Amino acid sequence: MTTSMFPIASSEQDEFLSMAVKHFSELNASFVPQEDWKEHYFATIMANPQYFLRWIIYDEKRAGFILFGLEKHRFLPRKTGAIYELYVSPEFRRRGVAQACGEAAVRELWTHSPSKIQLELANGQTSWAAFWKSLGFQKATERFVLARSKS
Repeated sequence: MTTSMFPIASSEQDEFLSMAVKHFSELNASFVPQEDWKEHYFATIMANPQYFLRWIIYDEKRAGFILFGLEKHRFLPRKTGAIYELYVSPEFRRRGVAQACGEAAVRELWTHSPSKIQLELANGQTSWAAFWKSLGFQKATERFVLARSKS
């Protein structure tokens, strides 16, 4: 069985968004795509040539997606690689799919000479933390967020 990645086409927006909703719902059971998400998430990704959005194909079947890219450093004349999302559908897990795609994304990012490659995990994602550590990533920070109250 082989794993490969292919660019997601603009015409595949609905299929991608459907899979992305599954991904974000797994990360947060209360995830509900807001109107701005529906309207802008895919369009913003597709409009940036520094973002790489790919279908994950396993045994000729669509098994998930990966989103990675390059960002300008906030303060220095450098760029940073980033892995934003990696989603493998449940029926394709535990087959080495995520590892093959994670490694391929890292290899591709290094070809663009970033100073580093980073990613962010939601709290409680211990299996994903172990996965990324197995690919050589190290925990560097803890990120805190202050959300606007809904009152």
